[in-house]
Amino acid sequence: MRIVNRASWPIWASVLLVLGGLVAWEEFVRTSFADPNFATGYLLFAFLIFLALYNARKRLAMIPLGRASVWLTLHLAIGAVALALFWLHIGTLWPLGTADRVLAGLFYAVCASGVVGYGLQLWLPGRLARAGSEIIYERIPAEVARIRAEVENTVITAADESGHDTLGRYYLQALAWYFARPRFVASHAFGGRRAEHWFHRHLDTIGRYLSEPQRRHLARIAALGTQKKNVDVQYAMQSLLKRWTFFHVPLAAALLVIAGWHLVLVHVFAR
Repeated sequence: MRIVNRASWPIWASVLLVLGGLVAWEEFVRTSFADPNFATGYLLFAFLIFLALYNARKRLAMIPLGRASVWLTLHLAIGAVALALFWLHIGTLWPLGTADRVLAGLFYAVCASGVVGYGLQLWLPGRLARAGSEIIYERIPAEVARIRAEVENTVITAADESGHDTLGRYYLQALAWYFARPRFVASHAFGGRRAEHWFHRHLDTIGRYLSEPQRRHLARIAALGTQKKNVDVQYAMQSLLKRWTFFHVPLAAALLVIAGWHLVLVHVFAR
């Protein structure tokens, strides 16, 4: 989903109008020698609450609360306005007080993690489609176990037919590590080819010591290794899509708590 498309441009246009109105109002109030900080602070806190509701909407997907795409567009648009309103509220990019700096640091961290998460949602689905048939994330361990079982059966068959355990011993020493669980996750996540280089280097190494009948079984292991690599790619990219929220959501929750405390302190000491 693009940031702005035919379906979402009315929302963005409305948000830009609201932002322009806020800037004009804030300038008018300041030139009138009044203090707009209370109003902008309350509005900013309301925006933070609305942004937090997006996570609740995702968890309650079974309840008809509107289209997910509309919620995402609103989340992005209100988030952009909240950042601009935050700058209006503090009057600078980086405040002076320690407490204000903590609040600003959290705010920027939430914004940065949100931008990263949205970038991942734009970038990774295309890579997932090119990586082969998509596998449901929760079924990946079972798929890895299935491939590992086939590899081990192939190794046993090779030993039975040839009477030699060369392939079996090398499997236990090196290849079993690869088939045990998803490997090279970071490399797969960012399009690297470390897994392919590692796997084919080990196949070339053991292939020198095998007879022709055993090499046919090694070819089967190579094919299963390719399947395993595709599963690992799915695991790496789906993990990125799922786990970036482990940073974004707790940061957002901490920001909301500290912003609420900031609001209480302002009322206690500023009035």
